[in-house]
Order: sequence, then structure tokens, then C-alpha cells
Amino acid sequence: MPNRHVNPHPPRFRLLALASAILAVLASVVAGLLGAAPANAASQGAGFGTWAPVSAYGWHGSMLVNGVHTYCITPGAPAPTGASVDQGVSGSAAGLNPSQLTAINMLVSTYGQTDDAVQAAAVGWAVKAIADWDETLHAFGYRGDSLAGAIDWTFSRLAPDHNVAVQQRAVAYYGEATRLAAGAASASGTVAFTWDDADPLAGTVQVDATIAATGSLRLTNAVFEDTGQVFRGDAAAGTRYAIRMSPPAAGRPYEVAASGRFSAGFTAAVRHFVTAGGQDTAGPAGKLEFEVAGGQQRVPPFSPAITTQVGSRYAPGGPFVDDVSFATTAGEWPRGEDGSYLPVSARATVYRTETEPVPTSSPPPEEAVAGELALVTDPATGPEGPYTVRSEWTMAGPGFYTAVWTIRGEDQSEVVRRHLGDDFVWTEQFGERSQVTMVPSIATQAQPAAVVGEPISDTIRVSAPIPADGLRVAGAVYRAAEGVPPEASCVTENLVWESAWIDVATPGDHVVTAPAIELAGTYYWQERAVDRTGETVHVGVCGIPNETTTVSAPDVPGAPGQADEPPLAATGVSETWVRAASGSAIALLTAGAALVALPRRRFGAAVNIR
Repeated sequence: MPNRHVNPHPPRFRLLALASAILAVLASVVAGLLGAAPANAASQGAGFGTWAPVSAYGWHGSMLVNGVHTYCITPGAPAPTGASVDQGVSGSAAGLNPSQLTAINMLVSTYGQTDDAVQAAAVGWAVKAIADWDETLHAFGYRGDSLAGAIDWTFSRLAPDHNVAVQQRAVAYYGEATRLAAGAASASGTVAFTWDDADPLAGTVQVDATIAATGSLRLTNAVFEDTGQVFRGDAAAGTRYAIRMSPPAAGRPYEVAASGRFSAGFTAAVRHFVTAGGQDTAGPAGKLEFEVAGGQQRVPPFSPAITTQVGSRYAPGGPFVDDVSFATTAGEWPRGEDGSYLPVSARATVYRTETEPVPTSSPPPEEAVAGELALVTDPATGPEGPYTVRSEWTMAGPGFYTAVWTIRGEDQSEVVRRHLGDDFVWTEQFGERSQVTMVPSIATQAQPAAVVGEPISDTIRVSAPIPADGLRVAGAVYRAAEGVPPEASCVTENLVWESAWIDVATPGDHVVTAPAIELAGTYYWQERAVDRTGETVHVGVCGIPNETTTVSAPDVPGAPGQADEPPLAATGVSETWVRAASGSAIALLTAGAALVALPRRRFGAAVNIR
């Protein structure tokens, strides 16, 4: 471009210089009277021109204040060669609107902190054009309406070798800056979590912000599910990220937390410097950044359950015995600070019924309650082993005794309730076979006396309860052996005869009759009952009076005849042994007759009794 001759000191600039001098004098007077705020002299930064309040072509570049490159935002005023006062970050500097402040902040922060003269000059022109387009273009006599033209008008004389480069960069910077949306003056954000009810270790994290922002997040006691890492640098506000908890210790409460730093772009503000009698300048305010942090306490959910196995399917009475095992159906068994299992309380109601319970049926009414059971787990054992529970009461009468265990949140300690919830209730299904103990009612009455050569019999009376699949009963006869206590006599070597099994489906009497006994003496009956699987239900007591038959020789004077048969009695009822002792004495007096071998029957076959 050809050189143009211009008056280096046009009238306008002489007036500006005079005004500046007057303002400088007034400023010094005011400062002396009122006391000046702390200030630092601005110095020449990077750029082109003359570092003076007023000059023919001005100063085009940065002005250094405390090491910060600042740029003119009041074009047309003298260069800020005097003391500059830092006003801090301002969202209203020089009366500029948010769009202007955002654009200028971006340029000064991104490109303006440089020692490159061309770049600094280009930033200076772009910043001034954003702040005041008309003043920037026409301050040095340019009459057109083009930023590149205004730069050429001045730089073709000031720095012709850098003219084009400054033009190109300034136009590019101006375009980039003015395309930005106005930034916000402030921003904030919060961390929000969600939890998966079906999976206690699954959830999400999201940053909710007052403005669109991106940044980084770091998790505590969790990882991002897509990466398996605790940190991500590409987080965006408003986006939900799946996370997976990683508890620091099993069964103990812990906090899941997230923290990070987010940026919402360049803020609508600049660092504002004021120089008495000179230009206002703008330093970088940077991007609008904010911290986020948040966490939530997680209490591992806990859903316990119980399985039971009664000590015996069939029992003669006594305490109710139950082996109780705990299991965790969801979550983790809660633990104390020392890692021990927190105690869990459970209770059971035991019902007594005459008929065998059916699984899935409802518990009977309250009047069927036989007693209660209670259990508190051991901190050292927790759910790892079964607990044997014995009732303090006894199963006093025949029937089916069924335990139903329950775990209730309201029965637990406060710390366990945090895991369970106050409303938690788990109840065992009534009627499972493993819950039920049956106390049978089987009574017997043996024929008390007989004569050698006669058959003998025993009556087995089966009363309720009876298993749903029925019972099988049988009787056996044992001969008393000298020197052996009656209760120890019912053994194989003393067996004389035993009956076939009798199927029993309903209560009733069942008579078993042994073949003719051909040797005088004392004989003990013993009844036995089994269920359909062969499991023993009941075994009679050997040697009791009502299960004793005395067999006498017919030719001994005074031998007992067929005495009146006493009423049927339950096994175990006391009775005198007089009749049995008499029969034994008579048998000894007739020992000569026993020297002759006599046939006997067992299971219907002829045998000799010696």
C-alpha cells in the first residue's frame, strides 16, 4: 500500500494531550488530598508504537501491570503510562455488556498473555474493536468501516513489515471472539446420585449445574462402570454416568462420594485496571470454573432368612428341639467396626395340631400355640453355622408340633435396623416337613397270664396323631432271661416271636397274637411303629407290667388260670409285678417237666423253648 502523508500532530491529538495533562494534574491533586489506593505503574508490554500517553501512531499491544498483559478497553484515551489500580475481576468494567466482556476475556486469556509483538498487537486491535468499534477504526484518521482497513491505515506507516500479519490475526481473533455466546457471571453445581433397588452395588452419578459445563469427576468407594476407574476427565454437566460401588468393608455403612472441577466457558468479566488520565485496561479473568462435591451414605441392604430342621421327626415328648440355620437372601450380613457379625434376633411360634400340617397352609388359631422359641445369633458365628434351640417347655401331649420362625426389623438393634429397615418381616412358611415333630400316642395292654400251650396276645392302641401317609405297627415277644433286668431283655437272643407289620391309617386297636407258648416263664411284649418310609415313630418300653405275660404250667397246683383281664393301659403305666413273680416260682417247682424238649413257634414255625 502506498505511503500517505499525515500530520503527526493533528489538532485533535493536541487537544487530547492538553486534556490528559490537565487530568493528570487534577488526579495528582485528588490523590494528595484523599490518599491514593495501592497502585503500580503500567509498563510497555509486547507490541508496536510509542510508549507514551499520546503519540502520532499510538501504542498497539499489551500493557504490563504486575506481570499481567492487559489491553485497552477505552480506545481514544491516552496510553496508561501512569500508576494503574487493580480493580479485581469485574463484570461491569468500562460499562461493557456481558457479550463484550466474554469476548474480550477470551482474547486476553487465550491469546493475550504473550511476548509476541504481532500477536499482542492483533489482540489489542480486536479487543478495542469489540469495546468501541467506531472509535477504534477512526481514532487515527481512517474513514472507512473495516477493521483490516483501519489496521492498514496505521500499520502501513508504523510497522509495514508486520502490517498484513497483524491485520489477519486481528480479524481472525475478532471473528472468533464475537461468535461466542455471552458467558455467565457465576456458576455452581451439585452432585446427585441414584441407586438401583434391584442391585445394591449399582447406581449413577450426575453433576447438575446452573450452566452448561464440562470437567472432571473423581469417585470415592465407587468406580465408573464403563471404565472401571475412579476418575474421568470428560464429564459433562447434565449427563448421568453409571457407577458401581466398591465398599471398603463387607457389611458396614460407607459413603459414596464424587468431587470435581467444572468449567462453564469464559466468564463475562475481565480483570479491570484503571489508570488516572489514561486508558482502562483488561486483564484475563479466565474461564468460569466451579468446584462440585457431594456424597451419600450407603447402608448395605440385608435380607436374612431361616431354614430349620427339627431335632427329631418323631419324639416321645420332652423339649422341642430345632436346628436353625440363617442365610442372606440379599445384601450382606451387617458387621461391626471390629468385623464381627452383628447379632440378629429371631422368634418362633410352635403350634400343636392333631393332623399333620400341609405345606403352604395357614397357621392354626392362637389356641393351638404350644410355646415360643427365641434365638440371637452369635457375633463370632453369624450365619456360618446352625444353632440348636431347645424349648424351656415340654411337648406334654400327643400331636404334631410345628415351629414357624420370624425375623422382624423392629426386634433388632438400631444398627441392624439401618440395614433391614423397621418394616422388614420375614416369616417361615407353615407346614414344611422339616419344621414338624410328631409326638405319637400309642398304648398297649398285653395278656397278663396264660397256661403253657396257649397262645398269648397284645393289644396295640393307636390314637391320633397319625402321619398323613399312615403308620405300620408290629409287636414282638421276648422271654425273660435270668439275671437280666426287664428293661434290657428285649434283644435278639431273647426273641421268641414277632408279628407281621399292620398298616394303620386311622386311630384304633390292633391285636397281635403269638403262637402257643410251650414253656412256662415270663414274657415281655414290645410294640414298634414306623412311618411309610421306614423311619421309627415309636418303640415300646421293654419289661413294664402292662407289657408282661406270665405263662404257667397247667399241672402245678395253684397255677394261675385265666385271670380277669385288666383294662387297657398306656405303655409305661406302673403295675405290680406280683403275678409275674408267682408264675416264676411255680415254674421253678416244675423244673422236672422242663427237662423234656417241647416244641415252640416263632413267626409261625415250631421251635423249642429252653
